[in-house]
Amino acid sequence: MSTTLKFTALLLALSLCRGLRHDYIDNYIDNYIDEVTEEEAELVAQPSKYGSLWPLPQKVQLSEVSFKLTSSSFRIVDAKDSTAGPSCSLETFSQLVYEDEYGAKSINSTTISDFPRFAHRGILLDSSRHFLPIKVILANLETMAMNKINVFHWHIVDDQSFPYLSRTFPQLSQQGAYHPYTHVYTPADVKMVIEFARLRGIRVIPEFDTPGHTQSWGKGQPDLLTPCYSGSKPSGTFGPVNPILNTTYDFMSQFFKEISAVFPDAYVHLGGDEVDFTCWKSNPDIQKFMDQQGFGQDYSKLESFYIQKLLDIVTTTEKGYTIWQEVFDNGVKLKPDTLIHVWKGNQQQYQNEMANVTSSGYRTLLSTPWYLNRISYGQDWQGHYKADPQDFKGTEAQKKLVIGGEACLWGEYVDATNLTPRLWPRASAVAERLWSAKDVTDINDAFSRLSVHRCRMVDRGIPAEPLFSSYCPHEYKGI
Repeated sequence: MSTTLKFTALLLALSLCRGLRHDYIDNYIDNYIDEVTEEEAELVAQPSKYGSLWPLPQKVQLSEVSFKLTSSSFRIVDAKDSTAGPSCSLETFSQLVYEDEYGAKSINSTTISDFPRFAHRGILLDSSRHFLPIKVILANLETMAMNKINVFHWHIVDDQSFPYLSRTFPQLSQQGAYHPYTHVYTPADVKMVIEFARLRGIRVIPEFDTPGHTQSWGKGQPDLLTPCYSGSKPSGTFGPVNPILNTTYDFMSQFFKEISAVFPDAYVHLGGDEVDFTCWKSNPDIQKFMDQQGFGQDYSKLESFYIQKLLDIVTTTEKGYTIWQEVFDNGVKLKPDTLIHVWKGNQQQYQNEMANVTSSGYRTLLSTPWYLNRISYGQDWQGHYKADPQDFKGTEAQKKLVIGGEACLWGEYVDATNLTPRLWPRASAVAERLWSAKDVTDINDAFSRLSVHRCRMVDRGIPAEPLFSSYCPHEYKGI
């Protein structure tokens, strides 16, 4: 989905938004709620000249010439100068088809030249805080394809549970999953997700976050975590991965060798965020090691010591790696092709971070303004839509090092019951920001197109939540 796609297609009379028939659009506008908040009052529901196209293509030439689609004469042919591959989506084409009252499908003559602004357009789902059934993951992969999202960042394990069933270390999920049989992803499950995604042009990048966020790891792997002390005696609790034992690195070497074989993508996400030093500071063996290494009381140096050894291990698997921004902030020596994932701070802080990362020559991804687990009353999609990953002070060369971004849906309050409506269509706003041209910023036009695109997702069986008071001609019917 990241290739240039040029095709002469057939299009509805876009001025009438016929993706869902213009009689619906007229009623949608007439019945639009008359009581709106002051903040939302500027949005006007009216047909877009681009119909219901989402995300908006780079170039669109419209025509009033209409064609009927029939099975005997319909075919798709790539233009001579198209670089579209066999796995390239025709998602845009499907958005141009409309039905008359008799169910006959038509499309209007249209020329579209399209390609994504950013190569990396991702969504992070968290299957540790709550287990996500395979069916839910697959349904959201399908919806990602509808929105031209091309990376599934699978935050598969964390403190709360270890649902990944490892062939090399099966005890990790046997002891660390919520349930060793019902709440695990078997090798067959993982293979299914990867293949289902591949057929839709989506990469699957797993995240195995260490040395923090690893409480569930320690349940099945003795001596992996650091014993915490209360005074001179062990407290019975454990902290981050123990960075001073050779057995730790033996384990990581074997584990990531497996991961590199299971997940075919060229990159693995190694985390590295939010490491709590309290337990390390309490442990006398750690204190002794710190003295021997000359680290003093700077425990970020111990963290860097661990991360550096882990990066060396992953390098031997011939994988590239993505890390959260703390690893860069702490001065760990990184390979030139390291991808740095920015997630912290307010707007000014993350813009400064993007400037610092790119000025150091590293490629980067942005997620800070797109934490979709943060919800509020109202149309918060507008804030997601307005955030731009290249909006920071820097040279053009720096801006080119921004390869895209990811919307993140962390799972503390999300499971199969509410994941999809919380994610869509809010993630659609991020999808257009990462696909369409930089100057596509008209909120009113976006609202008009996204409202209809949301109804299209609903019509396809996706329970995407409404943007505001409205109706769809084909409402979600429930399970």
